Amino acid sequence: MVGGDAGEAQPSDSETRADQASSDSWKGEAKNPQGIRIVILMGVSGSGKSTIGHRLAEDLGWRFIEGDDFHAQASLDKMRRGVALNDHDRSPWIEVLREMIRQVTVADQRAVIACSALKVAYRDRLTMGFPHVALVYLRGGADLIRQRLQLRTGHFMKDDLLESQFLTLEEPQTVPVVDVDLSPDQIVHRIKKVLQLDGS
Repeated sequence: MVGGDAGEAQPSDSETRADQASSDSWKGEAKNPQGIRIVILMGVSGSGKSTIGHRLAEDLGWRFIEGDDFHAQASLDKMRRGVALNDHDRSPWIEVLREMIRQVTVADQRAVIACSALKVAYRDRLTMGFPHVALVYLRGGADLIRQRLQLRTGHFMKDDLLESQFLTLEEPQTVPVVDVDLSPDQIVHRIKKVLQLDGS
């Protein structure tokens, strides 16, 4: 009967807390109706992939993976000399990141990955066979990105390589786009909203 009888026993405080704990245990899945387990933040260098990735991962309680950490030393040296990478340089890097995605998947973990993924072929390779992987494009204009790169210190990617990044970029047509002229908190909020990772 709805409402119960007057003499019906009411749950104790401990039972109420137990019910709440049980509810919290599945709340994360309820806030992720698309079943997304890995988010790849893509875009040119300076678009904020690492900054936003760290914040998003922390907010979700997920692991953060910095794609740049997996570049071959030869590729890093090349970029430091101001020489743009080509498909031959990037192909092994994409394969390493694909293996990272496989490992995260097998371990039943959740992760946010920062990876430029500038070309359709790179994105297809990263996501092929992994329907639980979602891409988000962090989009910014050349002037804004150049300003950011000029202010950045200690990074192998300099602003003189920015033109090659935009020339290589094949803008995605079917993934969420978030403009990077927003604040980091606003960007994280929009990503969570568009991917339905915040229950809204």
